Amino acid sequence: MDEDILIPIAFFMAGVMVVLIAVGAAVINRFNLHETVREALRQGKTLDSDAIKALGAPKKQGEGNDLKSGMILIAVAAGLVVMGYMFGQTIPTQAGEPTLAFVFAGVAAIPGFIGLVLAGFGLFQKRRPDRSGD
Repeated sequence: MDEDILIPIAFFMAGVMVVLIAVGAAVINRFNLHETVREALRQGKTLDSDAIKALGAPKKQGEGNDLKSGMILIAVAAGLVVMGYMFGQTIPTQAGEPTLAFVFAGVAAIPGFIGLVLAGFGLFQKRRPDRSGD
């Protein structure tokens, strides 16, 4: 294999490995939680919601998470457009080639549109009354 391709492959594989390690740790943590609850139930113990929370069960997502996530993705999209504009100012292009600002705007459209949808979900979701008992 050519040495020139090993560095980019290693770079992207490092990102994949970080994601796999994080997901694997979450799966192992969830498995251990279920095994602990299963063992407690075998022994005849009752587990209330506070005990399960103390064991490290994941919390429910809040109501404002869609709006927050959407706004973050819109900010990422805006950052990509600005980065493309800045790169376009420093790198000259030949006639007929698309400018870097145009290319980065196309890339930024992906998180931008996802962010718009999530923000719309966050703005238009039904508000539930606060339930203090949970």
